[in-house]
Amino acid sequence: MKQVPQSQAPAPAASRGKAPSSRLSVLDAIQDLGLLAIIVIGAIALGLLSPVFFTRINIENLLYSSTIIAVVAIGQAFVVLVAGIDLSVGAVLALSSVLCVALPLNLGLPVGLAAVAAIAMGALVGLVNGLAVTVIKIPALIATLAMMSIARGIAFIYSDGRNIAPVPDVYLDIQAMRVFGIPVVILLTLALFIVAHFVLSRTRFGRSVYATGGNAVAARLAGIRTNRVIVIAYVLSGVAAAVGGLMITARLEAGAATAGFGYELTVISAVVIGGVSLFGGEGKIGAVLLGVLLLGLVQNAINLLNVPANYDYVVSGLVIAIAASLDVYRRRYVEAGLLRRSIAGKQAERNRQENKPEKQHA
Repeated sequence: MKQVPQSQAPAPAASRGKAPSSRLSVLDAIQDLGLLAIIVIGAIALGLLSPVFFTRINIENLLYSSTIIAVVAIGQAFVVLVAGIDLSVGAVLALSSVLCVALPLNLGLPVGLAAVAAIAMGALVGLVNGLAVTVIKIPALIATLAMMSIARGIAFIYSDGRNIAPVPDVYLDIQAMRVFGIPVVILLTLALFIVAHFVLSRTRFGRSVYATGGNAVAARLAGIRTNRVIVIAYVLSGVAAAVGGLMITARLEAGAATAGFGYELTVISAVVIGGVSLFGGEGKIGAVLLGVLLLGLVQNAINLLNVPANYDYVVSGLVIAIAASLDVYRRRYVEAGLLRRSIAGKQAERNRQENKPEKQHA
């Protein structure tokens, strides 16, 4: 079969990130508003339960703690949109944290070059993950699980299992920097979300991401190089995790091989809660930010209400299960029902058009 050139190929329906029906657009908006309503109601409830919640220090701590998860979630969202998953993000974050401190201390590298090396390491890990999935055909779950173990092991070997300090002053300066009273780390995180939104909604690559996740076979027949799109998605995930490693280094004031334990679960929770379908091809990066905020709110509630920290894992697991169940319900029943109604409506309209000439003739 002759392939249509990519520049001339019509984008499949999945590339729009949602079903063609306007009713599904309304459904997406209701889902986003519902998530925002849950966050607002939860914040009000926490404010009533704890007088500390609405203080400036607590709000800043909530947003600070959410920034790292938010940055890593951006990369994870690209992977999930192409119907993949990346379990190595927490380990890549830890390895990045170790490298950005150890390279200047042990090898005398400039701080900036060490940071670039840490980010390049994240890109390399993402490249290996992507090639393992697309070329060797290893299931994404297994490939990234293996990489999680490898990256975490390298971080422990290189650091000898100890925190590496002192951290270069530039990290602490950026962590403390403010613009109009707002921490610059929060502003940079919002900027990354805006860039990711632009890429997914306004570029050919973004349309290819949705098309690949929605129907890889149809996307390939339309001229999209689906394997390349998948590999780039994993590279972006690795880079985002490495940037998260630089951020957590400033937070911990040390390069730590133990950093990021359990982040895989938290990041996937944020992406799924934000409405990105585990089946790929659907979701918006802006809603992922809401998912991150909801998880940050839950974590903040656990801290303020003195709930044992171990319950955090139970809550995250339950949230993933509920969000995944809602995603399955939405795709299997709600969207399928709307599609059937749309087809039935078009058929009825066609029948009316066909019967009209017969009535006029009679």
